[in-house]
Amino acid sequence: MKLRRWFLLPAWLWMALLFLAPFAIVLAYSLLTRGTYGGVGGPWTLENYQRLLDPLYLTILLRSFAMAAAATAICLALAFPAALFIARSNRHRNLYLQLVMLPFWTSFLVRTYAWMFLLRDTGLINTALQWTGIIHGPLPLLYNNGAVLLGLVYGYLPFMVLPIYATLERMDPALAEAAADLGARPMVTVLRIIAPLAMPGILAGSVLVFIPCLGAYLTPDLLGGGRSAMVGNLVQNQFTTARDWPFGSAVSIALMALVTALLWALLRKQKEPIA
Repeated sequence: MKLRRWFLLPAWLWMALLFLAPFAIVLAYSLLTRGTYGGVGGPWTLENYQRLLDPLYLTILLRSFAMAAAATAICLALAFPAALFIARSNRHRNLYLQLVMLPFWTSFLVRTYAWMFLLRDTGLINTALQWTGIIHGPLPLLYNNGAVLLGLVYGYLPFMVLPIYATLERMDPALAEAAADLGARPMVTVLRIIAPLAMPGILAGSVLVFIPCLGAYLTPDLLGGGRSAMVGNLVQNQFTTARDWPFGSAVSIALMALVTALLWALLRKQKEPIA
C-alpha cells in the first residue's frame, strides 16, 4: 500500500501544481474587488457572485446551456447511427474510424475559418444557391445562433461517435439476432436492445460534448460575431476588455460549480439500482 502511494505521488503533485493552485488563485480573485484602474485589491466581498443574478448575465448563461444542450442532442442523433454502422462494418471499419478522426488532423481554428468562408454572404453556399436560381439574395447564414450551433456540432461530433462506437463494438451481435428471431422490428431492436446497452457510451459522449460546448469561446466568437455571446466569451471579455478580473473569476467558478453539480448528479443517477 505504501509503494502504491509513492507511485501516485508524482500524479498528485502534478494535479496540485496545475489544478489546485490555479483554482485557489482564481477563487481568491473572485472574492476580491476590482481596482480603479483595473487592478485587484480589497476588501473581500461576494458582490461578484451577486452580479451573476443580473438579467444580462443570466441570459448569457441560459443561452450557453441551451446551445450546449442542443449541440449535444444533435451530436447524439447523428453519432448513434454512424457508430452503429461502423460497429457493424467488418471490411472497412478502420477506414470509417479514420474518417471520423480525420478532422483532428487539422487545427480547430482553421476548420472554423473554413466554415466562415462557406457561410458568409459571398461564400460557397450562398454563391451556389444564387447561381442555381434558388435564391436571389444572400441568406444570413453567418453571425447568428444557427452558425454557432453548426460549428459546435461539427467540432465535437467525433467526441460523441467514438465512445458510442467503443460500447457498440463490444456488444454481442447475437442479441440483435435473437430479437429479430422473436419478431422484433429493426427500430424496436435499436430502441429496446441496442440503445440501453450503449447507454455508457452515450453518457460518456454526452459529457465529452456538453462540457466543451458550454465553455466554448472560439466558435461563438468567430461564427457568432458577438451576437451569440456565451459564457466563454463573457469570461474572456472580463479578463481583457473590461479588465474586471474578480468578476471574470466569479463567472469561471460559478460555471465550474454548475458543471460539477451536473456531473455529480449524473454519476449518482448511474449508481442508483434499477427497480
